[in-house]
Amino acid sequence: MKRIYELLMEEHLAKERQMLFLVGPRQVGKTTTSLEVSSLQSRHFYLNWDVQKDRQQIMKGPDTVAELLQLDRLSPGKAVVVFDELHKHRKWKTFIKGFFDKYSKEVQIIVTGSARLDVYKAGGDSLMGRYFLYRLHPISVAEAIRPTLREKELADHAEQLAEEDFSALFQFGGFPEPFLKRDLRFYIRWKRLRAQQLFSEDLRDLTKIQDMARIELLAQLLRAQAGQLMSYSSLANKIDVSVDTIRRWLKILKSFYYCFTLQPWSQNITRSLIKEPKTYLWDWSLVEDHGARVENFIASHLFKAVQFWTDRGLGEYDLHFLRDKEKREVDFLVSKNGRPWFLVEAKASDNGGLSKSLFHYQNLTGAEHALQVVFDLPYEAGNCFASSRPLIVPARTFLSQLV
Repeated sequence: MKRIYELLMEEHLAKERQMLFLVGPRQVGKTTTSLEVSSLQSRHFYLNWDVQKDRQQIMKGPDTVAELLQLDRLSPGKAVVVFDELHKHRKWKTFIKGFFDKYSKEVQIIVTGSARLDVYKAGGDSLMGRYFLYRLHPISVAEAIRPTLREKELADHAEQLAEEDFSALFQFGGFPEPFLKRDLRFYIRWKRLRAQQLFSEDLRDLTKIQDMARIELLAQLLRAQAGQLMSYSSLANKIDVSVDTIRRWLKILKSFYYCFTLQPWSQNITRSLIKEPKTYLWDWSLVEDHGARVENFIASHLFKAVQFWTDRGLGEYDLHFLRDKEKREVDFLVSKNGRPWFLVEAKASDNGGLSKSLFHYQNLTGAEHALQVVFDLPYEAGNCFASSRPLIVPARTFLSQLV
């Protein structure tokens, strides 16, 4: 299936001189998407650090790679080169900076990675101003319906995703292969293999962590408490490590796109929580509890939206939650350019009434919209954002208006 990120990358290559950094979790589609986009050019090349022959060429330096790409020959238009998993090169920043500075007039550069490309500081000067970062997320409801680049963030009206597609997305997750195959036995094997790759290969090879058993235990605990307030001390006691170790390991798991955290919104909120974050998984299908998976499912869609809008340059967007010491809470607050934009309370089922916290926090924050998004309600045509008053809306409707 065509991804919305193909359109985003095509837009970048048509307009920008900077390198395109494409990052995201393993098997989310970075390589496939990059190859689809680069193949649209008459001269396109692919170098994978995990392939020994390609690695040897990269190790020889920018001039050797330029010779391999035949950049010294006259030809119409620029070539496109994809460097896959380049962050595994200890001096990758030195290499890519030198290559860009010398050959950017002849070639457009795409760099992909399944670990954040800003994590590994070894080797080289800052790349500031030389690249734009794009974060590739799993398939979402709106993307499964129709990948479209809009000039504004939200669709003017909802569109319906076929029920079998919606169910498959929720059950198997948004990673392309299991979502498209929809085979339970394949999914179980795929899930096990992906975990092995993360913990037995990526973390072992690219970090200094020795105790893989305990960081895997941390990952299991995060799955079990997705959407809950995180207590570093409680996790430290369960795993028998220090709080500082938990913080460091969590940062590493985030850097490899296993999980993400949301911070509480505290501006104008009296007695707001200011420390404890909430944690969600990039792959919501790993969350076993139905209610927690629903919340993670909606969190992932919102997280994708705010990062997509930010990466595209529409503004600065962020995702938070609301909770005060009286335990009044709303699951999500989306901010735009530092100001509250809309609130979302996620519900697995329709319990017959709007959350009082939506009214409370909309009044406090001045958010334009306050929505109670209910997973089990059937699709309704319309626009969830047409009204400023708090509304109960189906998840199938709401999510189709995002990205």
